[in-house]
Amino acid sequence: MGHVTDHREPIVRTKGRGAPDAGEPWNEIVPGLWMGGHRYRDVAGVLRDAVVAEEFDVVCSLYLRDGHGPPPHVEHHCALVPDDPLSSAEIRAVLGLAEIAAEAVRGGRRVLVRCHSGYNRSGLVVAQALVLLGHEMDDAIFLIRRRRSRWALNNRLFEEYLTTGLDVACLLTGLDA
Repeated sequence: MGHVTDHREPIVRTKGRGAPDAGEPWNEIVPGLWMGGHRYRDVAGVLRDAVVAEEFDVVCSLYLRDGHGPPPHVEHHCALVPDDPLSSAEIRAVLGLAEIAAEAVRGGRRVLVRCHSGYNRSGLVVAQALVLLGHEMDDAIFLIRRRRSRWALNNRLFEEYLTTGLDVACLLTGLDA
């Protein structure tokens, strides 16, 4: 599949939650479904770029940075959303990426869901994909924190969206419009 790009301005990530850089570029949450970011700190403590090459069949990005892949022949879906309160449209975009990721995993494809640090926005998509793959939400959140980082989903609002249900959160967020 061709390379898909969203040309909107990059979203500035929210700072100040105190989460350290991830120790891996990405981690496998369940077979075929990986979660990661664009930067990580290696075992020597050096900050490194996480650049996607041939490791994955499908990449879902919630943050973009030039030079971080994937190559043009890798299927790439983008939904640039903030690590802040989301609009109904942004929640629908998250739901869409979760469906793409779950369907690809069901088809035996290797999927990476990534954001800036690989904690919050990617966690939102991966948790919803896990639910679509048959996991309970509490188990999905547990798996993400166990396999990616205890810092995953440190945006409490995102955890509330998930435990409420993204469909319901989408409807409730739309009431403010």
